[in-house]
Amino acid sequence: MKAVVFDRYGPPDVLRVEEVDRPVPSKCEVLVRVIASTVTRSEAMGVRSADYRFTRIFTGIRRPRSTTFGSEFAGYVEEVGPGVSKFHIGDEVFGLRAGANAEWVAVPEDGVVAYKPVSLTYEEAAAIPDGALLALTCLRPADPQRKRVLVYGAAGSIGSAMVQILAHYFEADVSAVCDTKDLEIVRRLGARVVIDRLENDFTKGDATYDVIFDAVGKSSFRRCRRVLAHDGTYLTMDLGFMYHAPLLALLTRFIGHRRVRVGVGRYRKEDLVLVKDLVDKDRYQPVIDRQFALGEIVAATYYVEAGQKSGSVVLTIP
Repeated sequence: MKAVVFDRYGPPDVLRVEEVDRPVPSKCEVLVRVIASTVTRSEAMGVRSADYRFTRIFTGIRRPRSTTFGSEFAGYVEEVGPGVSKFHIGDEVFGLRAGANAEWVAVPEDGVVAYKPVSLTYEEAAAIPDGALLALTCLRPADPQRKRVLVYGAAGSIGSAMVQILAHYFEADVSAVCDTKDLEIVRRLGARVVIDRLENDFTKGDATYDVIFDAVGKSSFRRCRRVLAHDGTYLTMDLGFMYHAPLLALLTRFIGHRRVRVGVGRYRKEDLVLVKDLVDKDRYQPVIDRQFALGEIVAATYYVEAGQKSGSVVLTIP
C-alpha cells in the first residue's frame, strides 16, 4: 500500500510516499480503508523537530522512532479481526490512529474511532478529531460553562473547534481573535464578538474574560493579565510556551488569584462520540482550508507550516 513515511528530521521534503506492507488487523482491530486524512500543525512541527528539540525526548533523539505520518482518518471498515463485535465490514468510520496518511490503517475497536456522521463527507469527517478532542480536554479543567471566554487563534483547527464547543456545548459567551480573512468564518461558528488581530489589540480593550485560551502560542500570560478576570484562567498548549508554562502554572497556584494552565490534550473515544453527536445536531461543523492529494504531502506540510491556514488541511487518498 502507499503511505507517507520519513526517517529523519528536517524540512517537509523529508516526507515521501512509499510502498509499505499493508497492516493485518489483530484480534480486536479493524482494518480501515482510508479515504481522507489530514496534516496537523503538531505533525508538521514533529517533522521540523530541529526547531522543537524538546519534543525529541518523546519522538526520538537522533532519528524519529516512528517513521509513519498522520493521525486523523475517515474511511470504511474493510476487514475485522476475529474478536471485533462493535464494527462490521462496510461501516463508515472516522477517528485517530498513528500512521493515518496511508491507504489502510489498523485501528483497535476500543480505540479513538467512531461511526462517521452520515451528513458529512469523508473529507469533512477527517478534519474533526484532532482539533475537537484537544479543545475538549484542554477546556474542561478551566470549567468554562456559561463563562466569558476569549479564544486567541480562533481560525485554526483547534481554535475553530474551541469556538464551536464553547458556544454550543459549554454555552459560554465567546469572543475570538483571528486574522481579517477569517472574521466571517469565526463569527458563523458561534463567536459573539470577533476581533481582528491585525487591527485591534484585545489586551488593550475594556472587556475582561474568565478564561483566555491561546491556541497558537502568540500571546502570553503577562500580556493578558490586564484583561483576565480577578480569578480568571490563562490556558495555552503551544510548545514554544511550554518551556516556562509549567513553572508559571505552579507559581500562580500559590501566588495571586489568576491561574496559568498548560493544556494537555488527550484523545478519548467518548469525546469523539460526543463531537459526533454535536455534528448530528447541527451544532458543530468542520472547517477545511485546502485539500491535497496524498502525493502532495510535501506541499501540504509546507502550507501548514506557513501558519496561515483556516481550519484543517485535508489529504485525499483515492
